[in-house]
Amino acid sequence: MTTIASVQPSLAELFTPKLVTTLREGYGSADLRRDAIAGLTVAIVALPLSMAIAIASGTTPDRGLVTAVIGGFIISALGGSRFQIGGPAGAFIPLVATTIAVHGYEGLAIATFMAGLMLVVVGALRLGTYIKYIPYPVTVGFTAGIAVIIFVAQLRDLLGLTLGKAEPAEMLHKLPVLWSALPSANVAAVGVAALALAIIVAIRRFRPALPALLIAVVAGSGAAVLLSLPVETIASRFGALPTGISYQGLPGLSLNRIRELIVPAIAIAMLGGIESLLSAVVADGMTGRRHRSNCELVAQGLANMASALCGGIPVTGTIARTATNVRAGARGPVSGMLHSLFLLGFLVVAGNWMGYVPLAVLAAVLVVVAWGMAEKREFLSLLRASRGDAVVLLASFLLTVFVDLTAGIGVGIVLGSLLFMHRMAEAIEVRSATRMVEEDTADDPAGRPAYDTRRGADEDIVIYRLSGAFFFGAAATVGAVFDRIGRPPKVFILDMAGVPFLDTTGAYTLETAVHKLERGGTAVIIAGARGPIARTLAHFGLEEPRIGIAPTVEAALATARRRLATG
Repeated sequence: MTTIASVQPSLAELFTPKLVTTLREGYGSADLRRDAIAGLTVAIVALPLSMAIAIASGTTPDRGLVTAVIGGFIISALGGSRFQIGGPAGAFIPLVATTIAVHGYEGLAIATFMAGLMLVVVGALRLGTYIKYIPYPVTVGFTAGIAVIIFVAQLRDLLGLTLGKAEPAEMLHKLPVLWSALPSANVAAVGVAALALAIIVAIRRFRPALPALLIAVVAGSGAAVLLSLPVETIASRFGALPTGISYQGLPGLSLNRIRELIVPAIAIAMLGGIESLLSAVVADGMTGRRHRSNCELVAQGLANMASALCGGIPVTGTIARTATNVRAGARGPVSGMLHSLFLLGFLVVAGNWMGYVPLAVLAAVLVVVAWGMAEKREFLSLLRASRGDAVVLLASFLLTVFVDLTAGIGVGIVLGSLLFMHRMAEAIEVRSATRMVEEDTADDPAGRPAYDTRRGADEDIVIYRLSGAFFFGAAATVGAVFDRIGRPPKVFILDMAGVPFLDTTGAYTLETAVHKLERGGTAVIIAGARGPIARTLAHFGLEEPRIGIAPTVEAALATARRRLATG
């Protein structure tokens, strides 16, 4: 039987970029061809997204492309994930828009550079591990909140509304202004937006291998041009786009500016770190690889510093584009580097043509992005999990929507920590009449027989035992151990008799591990899970008949051997 334990990697392992690792393993022309195809695929997806995110953030579309080119290249070249794709992210939209509204673009550039420096320091000091101490309900809550903010922010361009005054940034003030402007809706804008949405939905339903976003943008733009529709375009709002990248520095940098921008910088660094490591974890789950979190944070920091100096916006790992990279057959970080070079080629060659793109079409693209990032299934699952998790989830969600992202994350973490301490206090058992020194007994809190080493003699059956509270702080360590399972066994037994407490982050980690084992053809049996723990697992689908449930390891072994005997 294996007991979950952490393994400390060496300093070299922590900070060696995955590009170096990939090249050491051997890299030939076939690998380059796979990476080139994957890089082009991701670039086609990233082209409309980068422009749309920049516009929604309150700046010009070319800044989004600059971010994907400069930041994306550095993240892939120096990062700790094989498949990470860097660029502007939808999660940053409300934060960047607020920073620009208050401090201007120059203020955003300084804050982005400061955030990059913070990420480099955090990674170099190997503090990136602490970013994982964010409860799952907090992550789902602020992500869903950001999705709502993105959706509402697109209504103006999606409907072609004419506002009598500047659009407010705060949600409570924004909604009445948009409502009062509904009579000014532009039928042509609604039409091209509806066309783009229909194309995206149809392609994803019937031909998912095609680049739905780019096809929708091209079709919507073509319709607007051919029919001479009276819709606002990139060129009509922003003028001609530059067809290259230049060094811009940090104009307006001063000690006073640094002081006033420290809070936005911390928020950008925090969100960038969380988003990038979440994206790396998604890639790990899809490929069975493991990323180097501190190396990834250092690369993220350098990418943000470079992006700020070249006129970009905050950059981070992007989950959707990273997943696209994996599905496109990428071999390693070269695909991400090529994705940036392809985007640079698009900017240089087709920069003038991008001015014809209607803003309503880009708004439709972001509506699809918001729908995808809302994590609707996870949100509803957490609402049903427990009252405590529901409170943390809703607090993070509502504060993100109606106050700001920093409040949503901060309050969510505090509430999650208080909830964890409360649950741990309830899990303490006090026994009376216990001697200070007792005779040697089997190491088993449930009083079961001592473990028989002959159990592990069957190579087709692997047994792991979890001991202690399994909460958000331990999730990354346990997940790393599961990822190190070699050849998938025929039956995997997880003994949870020694687990007094399981939170939703731990349950989500187990569900991810079980999903990976199932893909390898492994049958999973969980043994010894107590009532509250079993109920939490059931909320994430870890119940019969999907997996086996047994009261003890002995019963699980008997079930496993019957399965093996019957083929």
